[in-house]
Formats: sequence, C-alpha cells, structure tokens
Amino acid sequence: MALDQSGQKIYPGVTSPISLDGPKPLDIKLSNKLEEAMRPYGVFESDEELAHRMEVLHKINTMVKNWIKDVSRQKNNIPEDKIDSFGGKVCTFGSYRLGVHTKGADIDTLCIAPRHVERSDFFSSFNEILSQQPETKDLRAIEEAFVPVIKMEFDGIELDMTFARLALPQIADDIDLRSESLLKNLNEKCVRSLNGCRVTDEILHLVPDKDAFRMTLRAIKLWAKKRGIYSNVLGFLGGVSWAMLVARVCQLYPNAAPATLIHKFFMVFSKWDWPQPVLLKQLLQENKLGFPVWDPRVNPSDRFHLMPIITPAYPQQNSTFNVTTSTRTIMMEEFMIGLEVVNKIYTSGDSWDKLFEPSGFFQKYKHYIVVIARAEEEKNYLEWHGYIESKIRLLVGNLERNMFIKIAHVTPESLGPLTESENPYICKWFIGLTFAKVENQNVDLTYDIQSFTNQVYRQALHIRILKEDMKVDIQHVKRKQLESFVPQSILQRCKGAEIKRKSEGRSSAGTGSKNSQALLTHSKSDTDLIRTSTHVIIDTSDGESSHDAPSCETDTKNKVNGELPHPLSPTSSDSAMQSPCRKREGSPSGAESPVKRSKSEDETQNMLGSPMVVDPQSQSPSRKREGSPVRPDSPVKRTKSVKDVQSCQPPIEIGSPMHIDAESGDSVKNVEGIKFPMQTEDKKCNTKPIIPRRFVHVKRLPSAEVPDLMSPNAAPAQAVNVPRNNIKLRLK
Repeated sequence: MALDQSGQKIYPGVTSPISLDGPKPLDIKLSNKLEEAMRPYGVFESDEELAHRMEVLHKINTMVKNWIKDVSRQKNNIPEDKIDSFGGKVCTFGSYRLGVHTKGADIDTLCIAPRHVERSDFFSSFNEILSQQPETKDLRAIEEAFVPVIKMEFDGIELDMTFARLALPQIADDIDLRSESLLKNLNEKCVRSLNGCRVTDEILHLVPDKDAFRMTLRAIKLWAKKRGIYSNVLGFLGGVSWAMLVARVCQLYPNAAPATLIHKFFMVFSKWDWPQPVLLKQLLQENKLGFPVWDPRVNPSDRFHLMPIITPAYPQQNSTFNVTTSTRTIMMEEFMIGLEVVNKIYTSGDSWDKLFEPSGFFQKYKHYIVVIARAEEEKNYLEWHGYIESKIRLLVGNLERNMFIKIAHVTPESLGPLTESENPYICKWFIGLTFAKVENQNVDLTYDIQSFTNQVYRQALHIRILKEDMKVDIQHVKRKQLESFVPQSILQRCKGAEIKRKSEGRSSAGTGSKNSQALLTHSKSDTDLIRTSTHVIIDTSDGESSHDAPSCETDTKNKVNGELPHPLSPTSSDSAMQSPCRKREGSPSGAESPVKRSKSEDETQNMLGSPMVVDPQSQSPSRKREGSPVRPDSPVKRTKSVKDVQSCQPPIEIGSPMHIDAESGDSVKNVEGIKFPMQTEDKKCNTKPIIPRRFVHVKRLPSAEVPDLMSPNAAPAQAVNVPRNNIKLRLK
C-alpha cells in the first residue's frame, strides 16, 4: 500500500475510510463460523478440481498459440524461425480471476492476438479447430452479441471465450492489460472484450485486503443467488457488480474481518441514496482516447440510470444498465432483510445458515406471468434459450409501465420440463405481479405482452437465428395453478420458507427493534459519515443537481393517478428538463412546465400535469407526447374532437419500435424511436401522421454484423406466425 510524504498509508477509494479498527474476538469467531457454514453449498473447490481447471486453461492457451502460428503462415508468408515471436495469450477474468469461483462455475477467458489476426479468423478458423477437439461439447459462436463470444464445454469445464486484437506486432506473455495505451487504435468490440480483464485487475488493485474481500464476496454472491437477485441479464446485479459493491465496503473498512464486512455491506447499501453512483475511484476529467464513458455531466441519458455502479477501468461504464424500478425495489428490500438477519447473528447468536435460506418466490405473489421457450432440436434450443433470457427484461419493462402494476418480479431461476413425457427442450421463467389497486379492477395485459412477443420474433428474424421449431408462449397463472408448471418439491420449499419468515416476523416484532438499536448504536456515526463522505455528487452543470429517488409508495400512488415519475425527477429549476427537447417517457411535468390548453376546461381537467389519460370506457391508456414546446403564436388545429381522435388512432408512445397494435390492428410507423399512427381507412379519421421536418431525412448506418431491415445483409422478408396472447385479469 502506498505511503504519503508523512509516512501515512494512502487507502484506495474516492473518500477516506470510515473506520480503521481491526477485528475483535467476536468478529474473528463469526468469520470462522461463516467459512464453515458456506462449505456445504459448494463454494470452495478442492485441490483436484482446481488442478483440472489449470490443465484445461493450459490446453486452450496452447491451442491459441498454435492457431496464431497457422494464421501467420497463411497471411504473411513469414519464415518459420520468426513465427514463434508473434506470441498470443489467453487471460482469465471474472470470478475465476478474482479467486471466488465455485464448484462447476464457468471460466471467462480472453484470447489476445497480434494485429495481423482478425476477429473473423477467430470465429471461423479457431471455431473450426475447437469443433474438431474430442473434449468440446455444446459449442456455439455468438458473433452478434454486444461482446462477441464463443461458448462451449471443454473437458467438463464451461468456457466463455472473447477476442481482442491489439495494435501490436507481438504479444508478450507478461503483458500488462491495465495500461491505457493498449486501447489506442482499437475498435469498440475489442475495447469491450479487454474491459473484462481490465476491470477485474483494477478491482483487485483497489482492494486493501484481498483475503477478506474474497471471503466476503463469496458470502454475498451465495446470498444473492439464494435470494434470487443474481442475474445481470434479467435486471439484477451480475458478478462484477456484486464484486464492486463489496470492494467499496472494503475500502470504507480496510481492516475489518469478513463477518464485519458483511454486516457493514447490508448497513451501507440498505441506506444508500440511489441513484448516487458507487465509485471505486474518481472519474476521469478528460477523455483522451474518445471512447464513450459513463458521465452524467456530458451524457444526459446517464442521469436516468436507477442504480449506477461504475467500473473502475477506462472506459468507465455502468455495470447495472439493465436494472429496472422493480428489480431495484426488490434488491433494496433484500438488503433490509439481510441486515436484520446479520443483526440477529451478532446479538442472538443465530447461525449463518439463516442468511442463505432461499426466498419463497412462488408463495410471495398471487399472480404470475409464465414465459415458456421451446424448440425441437438441442442446438436450436440452446440458442433460443439464451436469446429469450436476454429479452425478458423488456417484458418486465412493459409490465412496469402498466399503470395498475406496482412490482414485476422475475426470478433468475428458470425451470425445465415438469415430467419426462414433456418436451425436453423447454424452459420457463416466472414473473410475480403485485398490483397497485386490487378492488374490482379489470386489468388487460394483452397489449403489453403482445408487443413483447412481436418484438422478440421480429428481432430474431433480423439477426438470422429464428428457426421453425423456435416458439415462445406467455401465460397468466394464479398461485394455486403453479403446480402445473413448478415441481412440487420447489413449491413445498417456498411454502415452508414463507411460513417461517412470517412466524419469525411476528415473534421478533417486539424485540427486534430493541436488539437492532442496541447493536447499531455505534454505527450511527457511520451512517452519518456514509451520507456525507461516500456519496459523490456529480455536477450536472448549469444549475442541475442530483435528487433522491422517490419511495415505492410514492411511485405506486403516482401510477394510480396516471403519473409516471422518474427516479431522477428534477425540480422545476432543472434547465435540462425544461428544454423544448423531447422528454423521456414517464418524466413528470414540473410545476412551472408549460401545459397545452388546446382543449376545453372540462376535457382537460383530468389531464393537467399527467402524461397518461385513461379512457373511462375502454380503460386503455393513451399517452400524450411530453416536452413539446408551446409557442404563443403557433396555431392550434381543432379539426376533430378528443373522442374522435382517440377512437381512430392508436396511442403515440416514445421509444418503442414499430409494431402492430394488439387491439386495433392499426400499423404504426417508427421514425427515430417515435411512433406515428399511419393513415386509416375511416373517412372520419382520415388523418396523416404529422412528422416533424427534422425526422424526414434521417439515415441509418448499415451494419453487417447485426443485420436489420436497412442492412445490406439483412434477412429476407418472410412471414412469421406470431402467437396471440390475450391476458385479461379481474382483481377482487
């Protein structure tokens, strides 16, 4: 650890530590019990299993070096005695590089090649070499992904291989990937691939005590998986995000034992003022290489992230971009539950096993949405399963925007066939629903679900992965109907966990608060320090400031009233939100924001300050565009009444792709993310879409890697049979 001029230790982090106290005897005792409690869950690998992983990595590294030699012979016609100098290397990152991998976990690897080896060679010739190896199983190349990857199982170990081509003639075995100079003259895909190794190395470099960090991270990852909040693709946190949260706590308490760090972890993040970002080091003041970085001072879209956790290596990115309002609410609730459990472990001597008890997801909600993906062949099923899993968060987003839904909770644990007679290539995901109003309310989810289904099939067709046997079906089931989809053992386990949780809640209602206060009396100053020193306020320039996220109760109340406030709702003095540019969907109208008064007082009385209007007859919300400037000299066309316009054209929504309206069947045109209703055949409603002049000449750059309708290699147009899902609920 570095020392300053006076000889004092310089601790890493954006702030100084909260406490430098070392572990007490009780902390050491509880840390030893923690390690014993985690062993039955397969958290630690044996020496034989670790040696097998090292052997597999050695084989892959040898294959990469030989492959680079073969490519060099074919391309450069170089003498044989100089081919060995090109080098090449396989690096690891993720949980294996951090030293917290579990039994049976996969290994994230990065193939580094010199400048004359191209990405196309990696996905063609090297992929062919892998397919010829007898140890290789379930090989599939995903070249269209955001970070292109080859997935496989090699000699019983799952591997994810990415590729980076450096602008160097030779690759040394001792190359330091933390150097930013390696990023010069690289494309964004190579930078993203390198970012995995660079972030992992930077996290280890910024942690004061690596052993305590690893033990704490093992416990937190096990807890997150048991509680069903470990999945980046579904809107929760992934392994890197959990590692950065634990690393931040280690920076605040550099000399603490793992048991103390777990307690401080739940204390800190149950009180964290999201969307304040979690930073392990200060953001860069200048961007010399020009790669896109997370910076709300420059990028307005970054101000709308709900739970930003920023990677420490350049280019800094938000690792929790997929987090939604529901997933953040669920994780905050789990932080509070975890804090209560650890408090009891310290005060009452409870076992650490209580922290790792699974959640009662299938007993927590009364209504569930089931997403079923199936295929007839194993190869198609593996590809379809990963594709549908990456899109489920879009369905969660559709459900969250429904004014009657309070929480849409998806569980990361997917289930396979229920019986042996069922199709073996089938997978089911479950989304629990909590409704904001449950008294004699009709809720129609057809449009939310059908738009998701259309989008899934359309994008699968464009990227050329859709096969005839690939199907996705979405159903609504009640809790008592889950036995037709979920094994009885899981239902009984969830039922027992829920009953135990309720009984413990009733028994600890009188004594829990006293014990918590007695335990946390010494932490009151810690909380004050957290609020004052660990929150890094990002200056958003020109009078803009950060704001606390509203509570779940406020969100629910505003949803029922037709308002959809954003967690970063600015005050009326926020100049950025008062600009005439188009607002994001769900942004609230400020107190001083201009309001269109083109209709009579009776017609607009229920719409002022609310971006959502509900037709009392159809109960279908129709959104009006927000943020449009109102000029005093601009004429207002009043050729039709409000009822005529609402009855003949579908709603205008911001940020949604082109689709077919599930109820009316009207086609909707998408121009730069804004949907304009097309001309209808009804003479009474014969209105053309009013498209602003600035949208007329918009051009899109063609992409050969991710084909779409405008790409030169786009998939041929063909008819796709999209199943229709009619889901209507009657809540009593």
